Amino acid sequence: QVQLVESGGGLVQPGGSLRLSCVASGSILNIYYMGWYRQAPGKQRELVADITSVGSTNYTDSVKGRFTISRDNTKNTVYLQMDSLKPEDTAVYYCQVVHGPYISWGQGTQVTVSS
Repeated sequence: QVQLVESGGGLVQPGGSLRLSCVASGSILNIYYMGWYRQAPGKQRELVADITSVGSTNYTDSVKGRFTISRDNTKNTVYLQMDSLKPEDTAVYYCQVVHGPYISWGQGTQVTVSS
């Protein structure tokens, strides 16, 4: 069984920054893919950014140039550095990890951007 624990969410003013972390623990096989998704109230969950085992990254258009995804394979951890935050970034952020044939999700961390 794999556990994903997210941290780093909170309340921030527009233009501010937050750094999310997601640590994977438990019976982990090779981690091929790590990603961050978000879900705002009344909206579907959407991909924010992802990173492969070799470091290739992908971002949704609305966060390009503002968010940076990275990973530390020695710690089974994925990060999301979020800069220049906007009110429309407000959502619950979830990490997803693909390891072997399995997909695991974190419990989510709330990010609120408001003045």
